[in-house]
Amino acid sequence: MNSRKLVSETRRAFPATKVHCLQPSRILIVDVTAPSWTNTCSVLSEALENTLCLACSLTGPCRVPLLSLYVVQNQQECLLPFTQVRESFARIQACISELRSLPREGCFPQGGNGVVQAVQDGLQQFKQYSRHTVAGGSTNSSVEITILTSQSSKEMVKNLEKKLKDVDLVSLRRIQVIEVLKRDFLEPEDVNQCMPVEETSSSDIAILGMDIDVQTIEDNVISLEMLFKTWLHDYGTEREHLHLLLPSGGFSHATAPKTTLMCLKCDLQERLLNPGLLSGTPDGTVRAADLNSPCQMAAWPATVLYKLQVVKALKSEGVCESVLYGLPFIIKPTSCWQLDWDELEINQHSFHALCHSLLKRKWMLLAKREPQNTSPNWNIMVHSYYIIVPSDSATLLVKAVAIRELLLPSTFPALLAEYPERVYGPIESALNSLEVEVAYNPLHLKSNLYKYLKSMLYKPVHRQQAQPRDQRPERHQPKQHPSKAKAMVAPLLMAPSPVQVFRPATMRRDSCEHLLIPKE
Repeated sequence: MNSRKLVSETRRAFPATKVHCLQPSRILIVDVTAPSWTNTCSVLSEALENTLCLACSLTGPCRVPLLSLYVVQNQQECLLPFTQVRESFARIQACISELRSLPREGCFPQGGNGVVQAVQDGLQQFKQYSRHTVAGGSTNSSVEITILTSQSSKEMVKNLEKKLKDVDLVSLRRIQVIEVLKRDFLEPEDVNQCMPVEETSSSDIAILGMDIDVQTIEDNVISLEMLFKTWLHDYGTEREHLHLLLPSGGFSHATAPKTTLMCLKCDLQERLLNPGLLSGTPDGTVRAADLNSPCQMAAWPATVLYKLQVVKALKSEGVCESVLYGLPFIIKPTSCWQLDWDELEINQHSFHALCHSLLKRKWMLLAKREPQNTSPNWNIMVHSYYIIVPSDSATLLVKAVAIRELLLPSTFPALLAEYPERVYGPIESALNSLEVEVAYNPLHLKSNLYKYLKSMLYKPVHRQQAQPRDQRPERHQPKQHPSKAKAMVAPLLMAPSPVQVFRPATMRRDSCEHLLIPKE
């Protein structure tokens, strides 16, 4: 456990005033030597493109600042050098199109050190990129590596442990080894952890002073999409997001002052993306008023420490849905690395006890948000209130609740005891014809939002090719592959490998002349 904390201490300090990029850069390594690459290729490409079109469309601080993509065939190859994701969707689409065009199963032998070499080269590229951007004020200094393979994840971890002993891992926050399997090959106990949920069951293997996260998922678009969407969550752990303040209780009532409060330190997590962030300004800015509003909280970016003081308990059946508003947020016990491990453990146990007690009593909590620091425009404190809802998991849900000033008068006429059969019968018949679902599953509904976002982001290169002749440096140069992308950093020495596949002379150029928006 100490090694995990030591690695965390190398991260950036939490900004006090200005929002910097706390999200890690991403290296995606795709192992195409596995026997099921034919099945995985199309679903992986679609899931990756869907997630990245969201990342490119969301306003505010960039959630996926940098991305690099490697494929491992008989050797490793970099399809996409480190690229700023925002404003680079055409380039990303070209890379994904090339990923789709790779030869299918049976073309490359399994085994070898291609994945390890890709990890080493990716870390070297990130180190070089960081050196070139530090002068510009970039604060991004950590990277996460995701390895997608259909080979045994246990064997992959052993190989990584053996080959990365002498590699500089200071900037590496985590490695994810994702074993992608067809449903036919899953054991019964593995099926549940392959379901497309927000937090896939996994095991952490601590080696080399950092974590290797091992997961097994099913090779379908939804499961892979949910894996990539974890990149959109807030990964800042420099401090907690929320203090939940509870009465101290009656055990120390005789000695403790009445103002003593129990503080549970929590983190906020988005349950869903705010649709309003998909149609913001082109430069990706968010108005300060949106984040500083006295009537709402924001889990992204996590620049404010919220304080919610519980003032009452409410019976669950006594809360009307019509007075709840805004986006819901999930409350979890904090994972802030600056707290010592004993405090983290006590805080987590106390939080779980609260969840259990609320569920047992069928209670909700009414909490008042303490105002943030006042400004000249806010000489009067405005309080907002929230309902905290338990569930059968170790999390709580928080939603804003209406206050007197916002509530409008409404009338709710009572239902009649009986209705004429000529009216009642057709309604009953219509309802009986509907398909009944036991529970609502949003994964079953599609709105064509991905297609819309891709069409908005799609910028054909041929519209930008009308240039003066003196601005055409490639005119007399040897022709290169149309999908080769130009590196974002100066040429650098790769990690030692038997064959150097990633060569600056053959880096990929920006070109999407024949790129079409893929059909879903």
